Amino acid sequence: MEPAGERFPEQRQVLILLLLLELALAGWEPRRYSVMEETERGTFVANLANDLGLGVGELAARGARLVSEDNEQGLQLDLPTGQLILNEKLDREELCGPAEPCIMHFQVLLKKPLEVFRAELLVRDINDHSPEFPEREMTLKIPEISSPGTVFPLKKAWDLDVGSNNVQNYSISPNSHFHVSTRIRGDGRKYPELVLDTELDREEQAELRLTLTALDGGSPPRSGTAQILILVLDANDNAPVFAQALYEVQVPEDSPIGSLVVKVSARDLDTGTNGEISYSLFYSSQAISKPFELSSISGEIRLIKKLDFETTSSYDLDIEASDGGGLSGKCSVSVKVLDVNDNSPELSISSLTSPIPENSPETEVALFRIRDRDSGENGKMTCSIQDDVPFELKPSVENFYRLVTAGALDRETRAEYNITITVTDLGTPRLKTEHSITLRVSDVNDNAPAFTQTSYTLFVREN
Repeated sequence: MEPAGERFPEQRQVLILLLLLELALAGWEPRRYSVMEETERGTFVANLANDLGLGVGELAARGARLVSEDNEQGLQLDLPTGQLILNEKLDREELCGPAEPCIMHFQVLLKKPLEVFRAELLVRDINDHSPEFPEREMTLKIPEISSPGTVFPLKKAWDLDVGSNNVQNYSISPNSHFHVSTRIRGDGRKYPELVLDTELDREEQAELRLTLTALDGGSPPRSGTAQILILVLDANDNAPVFAQALYEVQVPEDSPIGSLVVKVSARDLDTGTNGEISYSLFYSSQAISKPFELSSISGEIRLIKKLDFETTSSYDLDIEASDGGGLSGKCSVSVKVLDVNDNSPELSISSLTSPIPENSPETEVALFRIRDRDSGENGKMTCSIQDDVPFELKPSVENFYRLVTAGALDRETRAEYNITITVTDLGTPRLKTEHSITLRVSDVNDNAPAFTQTSYTLFVREN
């Protein structure tokens, strides 16, 4: 039992930078498993007991549990058998969107003694989506003076699948004037271009209708089609040209709605209606274009929805400038979202023991985990408790902390403690989260009965 007058250390703040902890654990390779998306619930994934070198029933004896980054319930651990099984059907596109590979990170938490094992589940893609064009019909206005070999960009098809299950090539219905060429962008996605093979004659044929087909690489392959209406125009010999082929801008994620992102500008040397330019989004998915609005007259792109760096860190837009004669030019806009410190640290309690017996030094009271969804300095954190309690924080594996007693407690001196855990990030401005724990101290029989004095003298009258 500690003397009543003993002073606890004034400073017991535990500073831990997640980056340093990650470096310390860099050599701990996670265990890797994989499963195909849409696999039935209850399917066996792996035997965790064997992989961790544990015997049958040892997982249950050590209080094993799964801990995921966002409390996802896609996996379930069967403690009696040690088997890892699917708790629900997994949709790769819902989990990861276009990102590849699609990996679910989770941890296996063991107590008695404490151990944490990192693991990853790779969700493999199946070909369950067909290519889709943003429009069922595209209209191209092509001057009759266009030379053979002229290339006309077409809107690409969108396929939610990834890898070889994504769009691989394009084809066009047989005709005497055009063929389609499949090109590859810097991000690996394929897009179609219409190439003129023979000269057009408006007086002979004023319009053509073709069928464009997008084919993915699945087995069996899936396809999607769109109609192309080609209007042959009289001569308009200058197409709009943008001042830049690529505009690169950076926008803080806390920019207010209505903020100007960038202004694109194109020039057309023609006069009259052939020189009048209007701007439009050439192609972008609904998710990409949703936060932005493009002025068809000025070329200004403004925010119409709040940005979130943690959800989407960049956007790529294709802008088309069309003149009154039907010619068009194209540029790209790359928007990088800058992170600001807009997420407070998070703290989740994994276990809590209360009451705890007095006279028990170095006793674990709580086990908890911290994280911050921001990145860089904004995502680094410190963790501390107040100075006037006989407890201390000890960093454990990964981003876990243990709250333990600093020495033996005395219930007769104090039977209850209120402990406040404070997690503060290192961003500007600094954000913090506080979590309070009420801890009770239980009694043990550590005090013998004692008289108030060693002897008593009494005087009694006779009779």
